[in-house]
Amino acid sequence: MVKHVILWQLKDEYSADEKAAIKADIKAGLEGLVGKVPGLLEVHVNIDPLETSNADLMLDSTLESFDALKGYAVHPDHVAVADGKVRPNVKSRVCMDYEV
Repeated sequence: MVKHVILWQLKDEYSADEKAAIKADIKAGLEGLVGKVPGLLEVHVNIDPLETSNADLMLDSTLESFDALKGYAVHPDHVAVADGKVRPNVKSRVCMDYEV
């Protein structure tokens, strides 16, 4: 199995209310991919970081294999969420993929 973990920071120009709405939308979009993307076993998006955090939200996902991760990256449903909900709203992204 492969873990795919991403931390994002939202753009600075958003108000706290706007950030909350964007984070909820991203969470719904990404968690909704389970059952649609082959090999994607589970997705958890944390949108409530403690004040000591320097990221606004975190994706913690598990996939069957590295090949499943490669398929996830280009799957149309994932690309739609990434291009429509995530990329337009974030200023930074850090990713770590690893085998478990």
